[in-house]
Amino acid sequence: MSPPEIHRLVAVGVGMRPGTAATAILTAVRHAVGDETPACLATIDRRGDEPGLREAAAELGIPVCVFTAAELDAVTIPTPAARTKAAVGAAGVAEAAAILAAGGGTLLRAKEIHGDVTVAVARRSG
Repeated sequence: MSPPEIHRLVAVGVGMRPGTAATAILTAVRHAVGDETPACLATIDRRGDEPGLREAAAELGIPVCVFTAAELDAVTIPTPAARTKAAVGAAGVAEAAAILAAGGGTLLRAKEIHGDVTVAVARRSG
């Protein structure tokens, strides 16, 4: 786990299937950042209004940041996936969303898959 002092300086990118429960999202986020609270949860715009994601963010007391497929696809990520590109129009959601939400910051944790949830963590720039 990363040192606690960095977590308010990180963004967590989240990829998920439609209908994913808040508990599953929170479990994946907690695995990535422990008991600390990230600055935001970030994802593709088509998942931004998912009830589970909104509930998870509300429980953490943080906003949800969303990006278009084109914005996500413009980010260079370490683990692009052709399957994700075919499904949503971007080679990755969690890693790219984390980097964008972190203002172009550094990816600290590459994507980790926890059931129907994928998370990645990026340190905010500046």
